[in-house]
Amino acid sequence: MRLPSWISQHIAAVRAVVVLTLLFGLAYPLVMVAVARIPGLSHNADGSLVSQNGTVVGSSLIGQSFTDKDGNALPQYFQSRPSNAGAGYDPLATSASNLGPESVVDTPGDPSLPKDDNGYKASLLTLVCSRSASVGELEGVNGARPFCTGDGVGAVLSVIGPRDARGNVVHPTKVVSINEPCETTRTPFLNTYEGVRVDCAKFGDDYSIGQIVPIRGAAPADPQVPADAVTASGSGLDPHISVAYADLQVNRVAKARGVSADEVQRAVANNTDGRWLGFMGEPRVNVLQLNLELDQKYPAKS
Repeated sequence: MRLPSWISQHIAAVRAVVVLTLLFGLAYPLVMVAVARIPGLSHNADGSLVSQNGTVVGSSLIGQSFTDKDGNALPQYFQSRPSNAGAGYDPLATSASNLGPESVVDTPGDPSLPKDDNGYKASLLTLVCSRSASVGELEGVNGARPFCTGDGVGAVLSVIGPRDARGNVVHPTKVVSINEPCETTRTPFLNTYEGVRVDCAKFGDDYSIGQIVPIRGAAPADPQVPADAVTASGSGLDPHISVAYADLQVNRVAKARGVSADEVQRAVANNTDGRWLGFMGEPRVNVLQLNLELDQKYPAKS
């Protein structure tokens, strides 16, 4: 008996669902699991976990922090690059900050509220500036960067006054260092701008009417603190740092462990990966594996 066409179409659809479910919902996953169990591949399939003395201490593919309970860098360890993934290096919340180059103005905090919950939000520029200042202090180098104040915030002015046809303020009547609140700023980073005194920012005042002018300052174009020390990776999980950032940390780590800088430098070289295929990307240092080698060879003195 010939079935109606609509029934035949439904039967064909059901068959297709069954076949595709068996193929891609059962057979394909089982094949992938079998391939992942092949010797030489199983380690990567399990997450590239790194163990020490029988205890899993991390993954060579995921960064982690090397700080104390208060978030202060442990001097005997190389530090990873910053992370915006959750509370930091959270594989379940991998993400970037989504702040771009135009993020130069901080969201001010209400001085009447507790510092930890006053609504303050740093711009990308201030994040970079504060990180650079902190790394400079930790490593004993100049943490100055272009467009940053000496206190580690974005050096940005709101210039208020009449504008020309292109929107530029031609005769400033008021100038405010927009990222330096009066509650915490004794003297703005700049005394005057085009003959007008620079004021600190008062909470509640609207400075958006002014022209936003970043001030480059006198910092060198090539800062001593590398870019990866002050910017987070796109995933927030990058386990590597640049060779330049590793070199910057060698003296501190060597001093904390009571060994020579040359010995620590050799450990850095042992954990440096070259360019992929010899020409793609830049050499990079795996921070976890480097710190583990140092713990094995040169334990920090208590």
